[in-house]
Amino acid sequence: MLKSLFIRNFVLIDSLDIKFDKGFSVITGETGAGKSIILGALSLVLGQRADGKSIKKGSEKCVIEAVFDVSRYKLEEFFLTNDLEYDAEICILRRELFASGKSRAFVNDSPVPLSVVKELGSRLIDIHSQHQNLLLGDNRFQLKVIDVMAENDILLILYRKEYSRYQSLRRELKELSEKALQTKQEEDYVRFQLEQLTDAGLVAGEQEELEQELETLSHAEEIKGSLYKITQLLDGEEQQGAVQLIKEALSTADNLERYYPKAKEIAERLRSAYIDMNDLASETEVLKEDVEFNPERLDWVNERLNTLYTLEQKHRVSKVEELMELRDKYDEQLKEIDSFDEQIESLKKQLEVSHRELLQQAAVLSEQRKIASKAIASQLMEMVVPLGMPNMRFAIDFVPKQEPESDGMDEIRFMFSANKSAELQPVAQTASGGEISRLMLCIKAMIAGFTALPAIIFDEVDTGVSGDIADKMGDIMQELGTKMQVFAITHLPQIAAKGKDHYFVYKEDTDDRTVTRIRKMSKEERVKEIARMLSGASLTSASIANAKELLKARN
Repeated sequence: MLKSLFIRNFVLIDSLDIKFDKGFSVITGETGAGKSIILGALSLVLGQRADGKSIKKGSEKCVIEAVFDVSRYKLEEFFLTNDLEYDAEICILRRELFASGKSRAFVNDSPVPLSVVKELGSRLIDIHSQHQNLLLGDNRFQLKVIDVMAENDILLILYRKEYSRYQSLRRELKELSEKALQTKQEEDYVRFQLEQLTDAGLVAGEQEELEQELETLSHAEEIKGSLYKITQLLDGEEQQGAVQLIKEALSTADNLERYYPKAKEIAERLRSAYIDMNDLASETEVLKEDVEFNPERLDWVNERLNTLYTLEQKHRVSKVEELMELRDKYDEQLKEIDSFDEQIESLKKQLEVSHRELLQQAAVLSEQRKIASKAIASQLMEMVVPLGMPNMRFAIDFVPKQEPESDGMDEIRFMFSANKSAELQPVAQTASGGEISRLMLCIKAMIAGFTALPAIIFDEVDTGVSGDIADKMGDIMQELGTKMQVFAITHLPQIAAKGKDHYFVYKEDTDDRTVTRIRKMSKEERVKEIARMLSGASLTSASIANAKELLKARN
């Protein structure tokens, strides 16, 4: 419920701070006093867009703040999702507008996007005006009315859970089928690439080894000649080689050791060098014999490297290992292509099962709606007949949809006729504005018995009615006020007298401007205001007495 409203520097309002109570309250005032201005300010704090023109002339900033008790609305999850502090008894919505055209919105002092305020505001206050009567012709609104009064909450949760699964399976099947079609078109290409890379018999490190072997084979004669020369220099037969020279030096050092102790170290080093050189000479001899010019092997290595280089150039890589990665990738793609048919068939079976389950749940939901619709139509006619429509007929038509949707398979139409002989037609096509206002009032009164509704503000929905009908409408609003917070902006004394609290909107002239004010009226002030509404500007003893009777009848 709305606990208080604070407005500063908005249009004709310099400063306004008013508190509200639960139950049914009425707001009155002369035409042009500023009731619509207050309502506009409230709409802004609930998330409606605004511009700098809303700010009172001469001011740089406008502030509107509304305080709510949200304990009945189960909004903990909303606050948690939007990372907002939750206080069930004090929820503060604040809107700040600047002359520059900029604005800021806050929930419990945390800055939030306007969309968050708008969503939260829609759960806190329902501003019902002549414009909102258009909702009555909306099929989704009609369906929501039936579901609320049929108490279909659990059925809808179960249905929507299955519907979400069904839609998810449909999307998955569509995506998989499209992917399968695309990859099927690529199958020949992928298969050819894989076969070519597989036939190549790729081995990690092969390219580097072959490139080194190519170098060796291409310079075989040069290598063999150089190894022969090294062998001869180390230990040749035709001339004394390095090994023999070191051997003689070692013998000389050994003999010298008897006379010169330091020769021992020289001998050891020469002995080590002799052993190394002797081994090296043996190795070069063996290597020389191993190196042979093999033109057949050279041709094979060249051909093999050309194969690898061609594949690398084709696939724009530089290593055999990268070719192997591509080969594995094509292999996985081919396996995936081969498995698509199986996956698609499995998804189709799951989708078929989900569709059957969805149809069954939709049928149960539809049956519950049809049962409830009869009681709704009967109750609505009982409530509306006293409101000046004695010959009104009302029925709810069900038209099955071809495919399940998020709210089931029922197309709902509220059918209406104000006359006995007239054919029933969709309510939006045949009912007048006043008739729709009365229907909406009754529907909301009916809904209030089944769910916690936001606070409702009826903005002159009583336009075009008077007398007994106005009195009956006031009774409905008064009864509605026992279940929730209700405001009625009205020009009818019959309705104004029904309110538990009465707020008066008026203009007041200051030294330099005219401003809008609002105040809660005392018992004596209420008598005078209702008497004014009965007789006009001039109060008479008869209108005073009549006003007292109306107020007395409220109790």
